Amino acid sequence: MTLDSNVPGGPLAEKWDRHRFESKLVNPANRRRYTIIVVGTGLAGASAASSLGELGYNVLSFCIQDSPRRAHSIAAQGGINAAKNYQNDGDSIHRLFYDTVKGGDYRSREANVYRLAQLSVNIIDQCVAQGVPFAREYGGMLDNRSFGGAQVSRTFYARGQTGQQLLLGAYQSLMRQVEKGTVRSLPNREMLDLVLVNGQARGVIIRNLITGELERYAADAVLLCTGGYGTAYYLSTNAVGSNVTASWRAHKRGAYFANPCFTQIHPTCIPVSGSAQSKLTLMSESLRNDGRVWVPKNPGERRPPQQIPEEDRDYYLERRYPSFGNLVPRDVASRNAKAVCDEGRGVGESGLAVYLDFADAIKRLGLEVIRGRYGNLFDMYTKITDEDPYRLPMRIYPAIHYTMGGLWVDYNLMSTIPGLHVLGEANFSDHGANRLGASALMQGLADGYFVIPYTLAHYLAGSTLPAVSVDHEAFREAEAGVQGQIDRLLAVKGSRTPRQLHRELGQVLWDNVGMARSEASLRTALARIPQLREEFWQNVSVPGPKNNLNKNLEYAGRVADYLEFAEVLTLDALHRTESCGGHFRDESQTPDGEAQRDDENFSYVAAWEFQGVGKAPALHKEPLTFEYVKPTQRSYK
Repeated sequence: MTLDSNVPGGPLAEKWDRHRFESKLVNPANRRRYTIIVVGTGLAGASAASSLGELGYNVLSFCIQDSPRRAHSIAAQGGINAAKNYQNDGDSIHRLFYDTVKGGDYRSREANVYRLAQLSVNIIDQCVAQGVPFAREYGGMLDNRSFGGAQVSRTFYARGQTGQQLLLGAYQSLMRQVEKGTVRSLPNREMLDLVLVNGQARGVIIRNLITGELERYAADAVLLCTGGYGTAYYLSTNAVGSNVTASWRAHKRGAYFANPCFTQIHPTCIPVSGSAQSKLTLMSESLRNDGRVWVPKNPGERRPPQQIPEEDRDYYLERRYPSFGNLVPRDVASRNAKAVCDEGRGVGESGLAVYLDFADAIKRLGLEVIRGRYGNLFDMYTKITDEDPYRLPMRIYPAIHYTMGGLWVDYNLMSTIPGLHVLGEANFSDHGANRLGASALMQGLADGYFVIPYTLAHYLAGSTLPAVSVDHEAFREAEAGVQGQIDRLLAVKGSRTPRQLHRELGQVLWDNVGMARSEASLRTALARIPQLREEFWQNVSVPGPKNNLNKNLEYAGRVADYLEFAEVLTLDALHRTESCGGHFRDESQTPDGEAQRDDENFSYVAAWEFQGVGKAPALHKEPLTFEYVKPTQRSYK
């Protein structure tokens, strides 16, 4: 298959407006004839479902939790970017576009990124109208703060609860449409397969997580808004229930998976404290506005931080990157934290942490100013660590966070399966090899509120979609396949829990496909992952009934998918013999330890086609061309 990005022609700044005008429309009276399935109710899913319901489509909204308010979007703390230039500090749509392409290490599609920058200004107006309580300055204007990878203040925020407040705004819009009858909300449901009829996405097989029943739903198009795959690593900043199943099952039906090796390591996470942990807790990147990152200059230093004088401290980000300092992008900050810890200068009992210190900011601005900006984050840190960050520096260390890879989509957000659109973190489209902070919320809401209403209408108006019912043979076959997988899981009756096997897989990935990767480490992972997958199917223990509430069965199905997906993730990392963004190969670095791209051989999107479990996937390439931002060695010094 040829990967056609369907990017419209014309000047960059005019592409989206031109595309909207040239796109086909669906008459308002005809919209009620179409049924749209939206899987996921985070920012991308809730905004898409509410927008499509408002337009008059019949929408089926599936939520894996008991309420859309529990979607993992609430965990995005620090803010949302928009090129409003309220601070009059030189920001613009083009600068946000430039920063995002550069921050992604020149591995994203220019047209998509520019559209995102354009729509960012509309998102803020939309959310303010919904009542989102953004922070404001004394005079009442919306406030901004800085984030990594930018030298302007463009991040709008609501203390450290921005994701939660934005999700509540989208949730209100969604529930308004539920009340009006255009959206049907179906909580406690997990998508287990995609149904294709004549090559088009026409429905899903869903498991009711309360009753255990399998349910069939038919539609004219399917939207996947199910987030990323960071929990493949077991310990991550993601919710334990976040998973890859919906995307992976769609991949096995023919949707290409793009750039799976582009996983983000977030530098500001509370360090691992014990082997019983099931997740890690993020400390917002916004803290790096006022917090200074440092470690002792001398290896083996064990004095408490307040007893270490300034002359014995190394503010290593400020030293190495004087232009950006503590606000370098996440991949750069993470690699540097690992480097100083590898030198024996890490802090804490494990030595795998660095300090994030607010003493100077408190002295300069006052305690109440810092409390007003970050109070809930400081409270959360205290509850978890029993330490007071107002008196002592926070201890932080990098952890798996966001995933830039995802299902391949074109400019219209449609995958390689006609009718299957993929929004938000579930697609690969906007962030390249590294996502800048405060851009995830921006992309999810741009896709849901402002992109999919146009591109979905274009697909519906230009497609032949004969009526399909859930009694169609394709639905029966898909349901039988799902039931067969469930029966197979329950029949093993081994001695190891899904969690034990998942934890072992996560350790393999973290050790070998984590912050630093090499040919040797990747081949080690590729040898071990099939062994783990075999052990899973020979020795997993899944107690409980199949047709009832069974959390063990849910979890086992997700781990089974991760044991397949992890192999593709590692293969992608092995084939890409360059360093870029979150993908850092030990063999590909500059003399001063920065990521060394190979634009001549790897300036493309790697999209993988499923060929069977345990079989090498087929690689397809979408060339990346840069007309407006010329790739250079990325520097933040």
